[in-house]
Amino acid sequence: MVVKGMRLGLNRFTLMISLALSTATLAVSMPSVLSQGTNRITIDGSSTVYPITEAVAEDFQKNTGGRVKVTVGVSGTGGGFKKFCSGQTDISNASRPILAKEMQACNSAGIKYIELPVAYDALTVVVNPANTWAKSLTVAELKKIWEPAAQGKIKNWNQVRQGFPNAPLKLYGPGPDSGTFDYFTEAIVGKSKASRTDYTPSEDDNVLVQGVSRDKNALGYFGYAYYVPNKNRLKAVAINNGKATVAPSEQAVLNGSYQPLSRPIFIYVNAKSAQRKEVKDFVNFYLKNGAKYAKEVRYIPLPSSAYNLALSHFQKPKLGTVFAGKEAVGLRIEQLLQREAQQ
Repeated sequence: MVVKGMRLGLNRFTLMISLALSTATLAVSMPSVLSQGTNRITIDGSSTVYPITEAVAEDFQKNTGGRVKVTVGVSGTGGGFKKFCSGQTDISNASRPILAKEMQACNSAGIKYIELPVAYDALTVVVNPANTWAKSLTVAELKKIWEPAAQGKIKNWNQVRQGFPNAPLKLYGPGPDSGTFDYFTEAIVGKSKASRTDYTPSEDDNVLVQGVSRDKNALGYFGYAYYVPNKNRLKAVAINNGKATVAPSEQAVLNGSYQPLSRPIFIYVNAKSAQRKEVKDFVNFYLKNGAKYAKEVRYIPLPSSAYNLALSHFQKPKLGTVFAGKEAVGLRIEQLLQREAQQ
């Protein structure tokens, strides 16, 4: 095991991600998940949400005695919505809200959905432990590093801040289908998907972990659940947002101080699939135990009132999204609850 309390050791976790990617690839050839039979639940999407959904799926399958099979793939939030909005999956993991173009795609295909927040994430900027200089970075410095204008120009650490060493800056980050990529670029650069492209991208966050852990001059970003079990191989960078310099932590997310990289994560459930008993049972199990699994895989649980509200929305069901197809940068937990309560 990587750290005490973590469900999966790194090697097993990496293997499961690889298998999930294979599952995601195979799923493309399936005409519709709704025709696969009543004892299978197909899930795809965000690598950030993958750990919590996989943990839920593992225990749910045990509880059913193997009568229900749950497959959890990884193709990024955007890739997951492409499959979801064409009827290939029952549930889509998402590390950001559904976008307007994805809403349109679902609508065109007659796919109605239920949006359910399941936890909070502290999107984490990391460097190699041998990096002794970048203990914190400002939002402006992160923008200077990652904006499109930086491509081919900002190549050394001493270009980021005076006093940093004259050393090559090696960058690792999510690929363009990732919701983490969408959120980070919106929050830091000011426009979703606006990023330099001369970096090492991957939809598999374990690849990013390995890249940064092996290079003294590397910098990357991904979900908090991938940082915590790798604390001995990575160092989190505190973020200066102009008001305070704050490191990622559960407390910083709960008190609203970790801005602008604190964000809700979601599952989206196909409303037609939700009429099937095994899907209904799975989502009920997920929401009733959401806090437990969020903590287990190192995300920040929502208040119990949020899970109860989500459960009520699922059982009614409440269709659609409270985000109007837009990103929600810097949304605090209490603000999310207000939106959900007003839905």
